[in-house]
Amino acid sequence: MHILKPNLQIAIDGPVAAGKGTISKLLAERLGILYVDTGAMYRALALFVRDQGITFEDEAQICKILSQKQPTVVLRTPTEEEKDGRLVTVLLNNEDVSWKIRTEEISHGVSVITRYRCVRDYMVPQQQRLAASTSVVMEGRDITTRVLPNADLKIYMDASEQIRAERRYQQLLERGEDTTLEKVLTDLQKRDSRDMNRTLDPLTKAEDAWVLDTTPYAIPKVVDLICQRLQERELLS
Repeated sequence: MHILKPNLQIAIDGPVAAGKGTISKLLAERLGILYVDTGAMYRALALFVRDQGITFEDEAQICKILSQKQPTVVLRTPTEEEKDGRLVTVLLNNEDVSWKIRTEEISHGVSVITRYRCVRDYMVPQQQRLAASTSVVMEGRDITTRVLPNADLKIYMDASEQIRAERRYQQLLERGEDTTLEKVLTDLQKRDSRDMNRTLDPLTKAEDAWVLDTTPYAIPKVVDLICQRLQERELLS
């Protein structure tokens, strides 16, 4: 039985395919607290925008439709019937879109729409309220710098470019997508460039974040390392 600091906040960010999602999910399960995939929340908004017939580049129309229709995005732990490989169940206006948001089209769209202030302003307060109400492992792109800057443990999770591309390639193959490792690597490099050079909330390392390179480790070992760090910080006993 783990004893945790009350209202524990673990914030994890870093580049795509560094292992954030899988590791965060397993960590939350081990600790018995809520896993929050903020990237999935933004992906759901990208799907909403596409289904409204609005191009991802049309910032004005996106801001207008969010204000008018106020789509709801809810995350929950998968039920027994939903355990099909997903890390989290994502509901967009009460529709299960957990797999609809996991395409390269939506990956591109989310990297575009998250440049817009109205999109960030729509989601960040919801994420902060969630973390204020319960203990969380929250992962995404700017969790340690903007969403939870006062988190109890901040982690910048990284891995080598080649390893990240291979992980992403395997994920896409498992989902039945027709692609190549070379294309995945190219897309990943472009995504990194967009994330790190965007004007609004670029991907950066918080000064007090623990930089955790997952390249040499199996996933269970990374979870162990994080639990050790929590114990060292007297956040877990």
